[in-house]
Amino acid sequence: MRVSTQARAQAPLEAESQAQTRLKNFKSTMKRIMKYRVLLLMTLPAVVYFFINNYLPMFGVVIAFKNINFADGIWGSDWIGFKNFEYLFKTNDAFIITRNTLLYNVVFIVLNTVIAIALAIMLNDIKNRFFSRTYQSLILLPYLISMVIVGYLVLALLDVGKGYMNNTILPFMGMQEISWYSETKYWPFILTIVSVWKGVGYLCIIYLAAIIGIDQEYYEAATIDGANKWQQIKSITIPLIMPVITIMTLLAIGRIFYSDFGLFYQVPLNTGVLMPVTQTIDTYVYRALINLGDLGMSSAAGLYQAVVGFVLVLVSNYVVNKINSDNALF
Repeated sequence: MRVSTQARAQAPLEAESQAQTRLKNFKSTMKRIMKYRVLLLMTLPAVVYFFINNYLPMFGVVIAFKNINFADGIWGSDWIGFKNFEYLFKTNDAFIITRNTLLYNVVFIVLNTVIAIALAIMLNDIKNRFFSRTYQSLILLPYLISMVIVGYLVLALLDVGKGYMNNTILPFMGMQEISWYSETKYWPFILTIVSVWKGVGYLCIIYLAAIIGIDQEYYEAATIDGANKWQQIKSITIPLIMPVITIMTLLAIGRIFYSDFGLFYQVPLNTGVLMPVTQTIDTYVYRALINLGDLGMSSAAGLYQAVVGFVLVLVSNYVVNKINSDNALF
């Protein structure tokens, strides 16, 4: 009884203490907000844009489960459950488009990462400021070019009648002309080369920034110990930029079910003969939307890509977290 009486007597004191703690935390938070109010105000347009552009459209997920009738509107259209998903995966091309999307992206992730790191290490060794900035700009330039322009650059290179390859390179090598846009066997390599050429510059700059941030004392100590360049890269550079590599790889894995629409549609010039090796989920959905006008199926494909990408990020991050929690994304 005595213990119970003491507990009842202490309860109001503990409640009052908790209320004071919450009030103190609230005042502290308000002080920080007022201190950084100008910076917070500057972020407001970006937050509003992000909400309107990324979160409001998420209500459109319901389109994936409806038979859209424009006369009735989105909310008035009939629910059809998972029939849009069935239509997407029961087509004869379901395996081909899934295979192409996955395999291309796996190759792109591996090659872009390896080549970007190698280029970043080489750029870091250029001590001349002018040449370093020049090479960085040249490497980044393809990333800034529209894929439509890239498609015409590839056409100028591979065109059957006037292309540089058929008119100059192949005759110089004593080879016959090749009808590039009617031969499927060349396009996995062509698309891979174009993807690496266009996308590696962005990753290279990110990895270069990470390498520049490494303390030079590590390299000086390794040089004194007799370590050569390769040993320094393997034991210092790669381990210290591994968190950045992990984050960029996880972000790429999150979009492994997405494809660069311009790369697979504009570069092959929407050639029907090449579709077995250039058709991906995104281009298939686009063609189905244009030809059939099936908005529900297109929305189902987008939802499927988003959910699978989200799950892959969670699984990949879980694996990384188990191996080394310092390198995990969250």
